[in-house]
Amino acid sequence: MEFNNNKAIYLQIMDLICEKVLKGNWTEGDKIPSVRQMAVELEVNPNTVARSYSALQDDGVIYNKRGIGYFISEDAIKVVQQFSKTEFLKNDIPNFFKKMNLLGISIEELSNLYNQQSN
Repeated sequence: MEFNNNKAIYLQIMDLICEKVLKGNWTEGDKIPSVRQMAVELEVNPNTVARSYSALQDDGVIYNKRGIGYFISEDAIKVVQQFSKTEFLKNDIPNFFKKMNLLGISIEELSNLYNQQSN
């Protein structure tokens, strides 16, 4: 994984895990790699992965079975969708609309493009 310098690595690891949940790669009850395994795979410090896992556990995306490992929570997809949707609407959409306005792109053009992509 290539990390972006504009965002903390532990947040990018959280994004990676959330993306796997949203894509259905990891579903409810699936065991995820241990902190050490993930650190080796991503070539990062295990403390960074532990921080990601702790935050995801606090958010209800994963849970820990002591001595066994981390697993995807029952409501993980709902939690991730809601969190991601809120972040998208708060952080990405305002810039997107600003760019649309600067370029003179109408809602109708955007709607047509969206409909083409959806089919």
